Amino acid sequence: MIEEEPPYEIPESELHPSLLVRVLLLTFGSIALLLGIIGIFLPGLPTTPFVLVAAACYARASESVYRRLIENPTIGPLIVEWRRHHSIPFRIKVIAITLMSLTICVSIWSFSGKPWLQGLLAFIGVSTAVVLWRIPSRDRPAR
Repeated sequence: MIEEEPPYEIPESELHPSLLVRVLLLTFGSIALLLGIIGIFLPGLPTTPFVLVAAACYARASESVYRRLIENPTIGPLIVEWRRHHSIPFRIKVIAITLMSLTICVSIWSFSGKPWLQGLLAFIGVSTAVVLWRIPSRDRPAR
């Protein structure tokens, strides 16, 4: 039986000492999380980087908000993996690239009369996929 590691704890020293900065970090973190959620449905807007930015902001602003984020069953494991190992699970990476590719292909098809927009969407999709693919995965299957 494999023993699970406990959730990533925030050392007390990570919380920012200034109340004003913590409020700003909470605000920026909430905006980043909102953009990440929008990115689930909007092709070309990546979800993972915005969620990781939100987690970083919350970690410095509020332990309770950060804890709620990492305890979320959907995005929590991704954040914990990033904080511990600076990697993204291979399965998540493949799912993200596949879904992004499908939505961008549908978008390119729907803008059939605008080749400049199709090219822009293709460029954004390929660029995002390359950046995401280059992020390490600890659990990548052997070739």
